[in-house]
Amino acid sequence: MHAKQSRRICLAILVLVGLAIAGCATQPAPDTYIRNLPGFWWGLLHGFLMPFTFIGSLFTDVRIYNFPNAGRWYDFGYLIGAAAILGGSGSAA
Repeated sequence: MHAKQSRRICLAILVLVGLAIAGCATQPAPDTYIRNLPGFWWGLLHGFLMPFTFIGSLFTDVRIYNFPNAGRWYDFGYLIGAAAILGGSGSAA
């Protein structure tokens, strides 16, 4: 078996295992969070804290992304916060 073929097989197995694990993920019921959904400012804060919460999520039950949230404004704030803390696209220049 060639090295290129074995890499493809390993990649396919990893993708299938990742999909199987992702299929087990659950989210809390949105009925409990109807009031005070996090919006842009919470998304910005969570984006800034994303590297630290990721490390914490490896050891505890902490999420790096809030569910449910106010939608696109939360996503936009999260994107800006994560890009600011991770260096954005300007770090490659």
